[in-house]
Amino acid sequence: MKPDAVLRGLVGEILARFERVGLTIIGLKLVKPTLEHAQAHYPVTDVQLSQMGNKTLSTYASLGLDPKREFGTEDSVAIGRMIHKWNSEFLSSGPVVACVLEGVHAVKKVRALAGKTMPIDAAPGTIRGDFSSISPAVSNLLKAPVHNLVHASDNENDPDEPQKEISHWFQAEELVQYVPVSNHASIKFDR
Repeated sequence: MKPDAVLRGLVGEILARFERVGLTIIGLKLVKPTLEHAQAHYPVTDVQLSQMGNKTLSTYASLGLDPKREFGTEDSVAIGRMIHKWNSEFLSSGPVVACVLEGVHAVKKVRALAGKTMPIDAAPGTIRGDFSSISPAVSNLLKAPVHNLVHASDNENDPDEPQKEISHWFQAEELVQYVPVSNHASIKFDR
């Protein structure tokens, strides 16, 4: 959970949503990341930076805005670098709650509960749809990141991304494996 979720007091609400769908918290901590740690969290290859920049260029085109005027360039990689900088600065600007969730189709469930990356496109009932509505165009005009409350690992383009991110935020000994009571086939109580 990013600084906006922590500072708005939404941590308990967000965690409850994940637990309600049967996900198990196996790692959890409140941290204040350094700028370097935050920079390493976000993708930095030219391909990934270009994808970020192209999304911005597409948004600007759909709104009739001039990216050259706002960014000084129309180069998708250069714009991606700006967005990377803003995201890193934001992630290191305050406390975050690093969390590892486990369960059947955990990545897919977390991404569905989080909602679309851009809150303006997130459906009601999702974390981003219920608690945020900023658009990328507004954020970019403010030279700021999109405040979208949570980061959710994705394993579609890189199947190893969730494990890489877990290793970035947690030491192995900080993760606790257990079987939640809801997974026990039968529990016997004394009468």
